[in-house]
Amino acid sequence: MYPSNAQGNPTPLASLDDLMEEGGTADKPMKVFIGHNLGFRTFMMYVPMHEFFEMSEVANDPTRDGEAISQRKLDPAHAQKLALYILKGLVTAAIARRSIENKAVPAGFLEVQGNLGKQPYLSVQPLVVNIRECNSGGENLRGVRMMTAEHETAAFKIFLSQKHVLWVVDGQHRRKGMEMVFQFLDELRTKRVYPKKGSLYQSPIQEISSEEMSLWEECFIVARTFCTVGVEVHLGLDIDQERQLFHDLNRLSKKVETSIALSFDNSNPVNLFIKERIITNLGVKVQERDQADWHADDGAVSRKDLVAINAILFLNKTNIASATPPDVTPKAEIAYRFWEAVTAIPGFGEPQAREKTVAAQPVVLKALAKLVYDFAFSNRRPDNSEAVLNQLLDGITEIDFSHQNWMWQYFDLSEAERATHHISDLARYLPEDDASVNRDIGKFQGDFMRFGAKHNDIYPIIGDMIRWKLELPNRHKKAIVLEDL
Repeated sequence: MYPSNAQGNPTPLASLDDLMEEGGTADKPMKVFIGHNLGFRTFMMYVPMHEFFEMSEVANDPTRDGEAISQRKLDPAHAQKLALYILKGLVTAAIARRSIENKAVPAGFLEVQGNLGKQPYLSVQPLVVNIRECNSGGENLRGVRMMTAEHETAAFKIFLSQKHVLWVVDGQHRRKGMEMVFQFLDELRTKRVYPKKGSLYQSPIQEISSEEMSLWEECFIVARTFCTVGVEVHLGLDIDQERQLFHDLNRLSKKVETSIALSFDNSNPVNLFIKERIITNLGVKVQERDQADWHADDGAVSRKDLVAINAILFLNKTNIASATPPDVTPKAEIAYRFWEAVTAIPGFGEPQAREKTVAAQPVVLKALAKLVYDFAFSNRRPDNSEAVLNQLLDGITEIDFSHQNWMWQYFDLSEAERATHHISDLARYLPEDDASVNRDIGKFQGDFMRFGAKHNDIYPIIGDMIRWKLELPNRHKKAIVLEDL
């Protein structure tokens, strides 16, 4: 704690005037605003991003910091995502600065911005730091009051020396992201080619064009001047206090629900495709939570499932976190054709859709999406991929997606029953008998075929059934000769 007055309130920062004294020429003046966060004095300041990076440090190195460690282990993958976000922000800032200065924005600037992904707004959350090398409350920091023309206190100017390190309490991954961006820009400015591996910007060619080089130079400049970050500075905390603050900032907050995050996010290109093309253009209804009661089904698809289906369709992945505009934009028209075909399936999107068609079950749509990816985007797509893709997309509305289609019950039927329903030949398209393969794709209950919850095991097999029905290429390298039945 720091000194209190007779009423027990924190001493006003006017005492900094009493601490003012001549300082060394290496001291750096910083304009700060004073606050008392739950009674503890703090500074709030805004500094250029690169300047913050140079002034700050993170105590998470056991060899160097020893007992002073107050951070968790760094997650490089998370830092990489933040680096991409920061680079996107610097590009936007460079373009904004040109607009402010009434300078033309080269087409190359806008092309890079489009490849990184435009979004409505960008902002780096304020970082929380501690100056360890001062007394509690900053009482021994040298400072001066800054006055307005009306003789009111506008802010304070404090002087920080080389020993006054800004120890990051909350924001080590943001700081690491900044470091990765600055290293990227330094390498570009030195070598004038894009790195072959691990580049923050994916370019089809390694050589940097003159317009792109101009953009990266301006990003380098705005990081040092135009782009500022907010920093909340705590004063003179000991290690236990730092650790408590780290805990409170990172453990007392509630994580945003996935459905809300996806609903709000306009930066991810797959998410944007879902909003603009599937929901707005095709009118697919979306709900934020799963609908367990099939009879109460209004035909909507849960947002979580819609995202998962498109993750497979565009990326062949289980989530869309890594999606970039170059991953998505060239595939958008084929993906739209897929969703046009899906919305034309009888019963899809209607009230009680899950009772009318198995295509309303997300695992079936995942199977279809995987087939489109395999035939349109995969590096191992067949030589006649365009013809095969058209055969699939044209055939989607021809498949019997009713619950009564015996194809879905293949694994629960005897050989004689399979022959009776003319699906024996389906065996050629299914995986070999193997105890490690999940054959429990679901059960026919009452009037409905209910597929199971283990989607990653089930949708490839449903895809095999659709391949067989539409006479598409078999993904299994086997030859089964069946007797004429």
